[in-house]
Amino acid sequence: MKTILLIEDNEELRENTMDILAIAGYNVIAAENGKIGVEMILSNKPDLVICDIMMPVLDGFGVLHLMQQHEDMKDIPFIFLTAKTERSDFRRGMGMGADDYITKPFSGTELWDAIDRRLKKAAIRKQHFPADLQGLNKLMYEATGKESLKALAEGRNIDKVKKKQVIYSEGNHPTRLFYLQRGKVKTIKTNDFGKELVIDLFTAGDFIGYTALLEGTVYKETAMAMEESEVAVIPLNDFEELIHNNHEIAVQLIRMLAKNVTTKEQQLLGLAYNSLRKKVAEALISLHNKYNPQKEQPFVINVSRENLATIAGTATESLIRTLSDFREEKLIDIRDGVVVLLDEKKLSNMLY
Repeated sequence: MKTILLIEDNEELRENTMDILAIAGYNVIAAENGKIGVEMILSNKPDLVICDIMMPVLDGFGVLHLMQQHEDMKDIPFIFLTAKTERSDFRRGMGMGADDYITKPFSGTELWDAIDRRLKKAAIRKQHFPADLQGLNKLMYEATGKESLKALAEGRNIDKVKKKQVIYSEGNHPTRLFYLQRGKVKTIKTNDFGKELVIDLFTAGDFIGYTALLEGTVYKETAMAMEESEVAVIPLNDFEELIHNNHEIAVQLIRMLAKNVTTKEQQLLGLAYNSLRKKVAEALISLHNKYNPQKEQPFVINVSRENLATIAGTATESLIRTLSDFREEKLIDIRDGVVVLLDEKKLSNMLY
């Protein structure tokens, strides 16, 4: 049962509001002024605070200010009660960190709906979501009730992309978000001599191109299909509406970007200092982790030697020699030109 603290100096309104909250099944505690209210917050740790603005001893702004300064209270959802004549105070309260406000007089339904929204958002903030697309999918469900981010791609135009076809190019301005429904896609950067470096790999269920959308910049890489693929095209306006209307999802995307930066830093370190064997082993393991989440054995790496070499950051000839060594060591097998991963554990041990 959720505990709600009501801070209201009008005795009649305080008792009526307590009855309304009790009907909804909340455990209700009350205070007749802000000073007592702050003391009750510290001693009772309520799940949500509803507070009048104009009160003796300590007004609602004072209560909110103290809550924002106190580590144990600052994350408790806070709803202001304000009379219609005090609407100008609403902006001040929201600017100070209030989560919502309710104008007097109010109905029971209005009060219940506001509390329910704030408690749900507070529950989401307390949860830990992995900083990846799986975590974002889970967050999307918690925040909107939709099964996953796939809902954003439903009913979109589907582009059929051929192998080696470019989906978007480095330097262009983004106008859409891409959702990979089928196939494999890589993002690459190319130097002045035409040599490729694979930045990231994508598979069915992944979104592509969101970094440039969030940054408001041009694409810093090129996205290219590694095999025949199907891509859903999501207009920029729809993506921006999702981000702007849901703070929690925006925060999660920022975390994903931060994680991507860390991953790229590790990749650059590996390309600069790893041995050839370690580079190839890391490429095989990254493909295993990306395209075989169920850890099925043996894992068939259906990627061309050219793509595998760019993922490893080495020449195709050097890759082929290293794959031959791995085959002799029974770490992999090569069947009909396709690499089959036999001992993922030993390959992983090379990385440490």
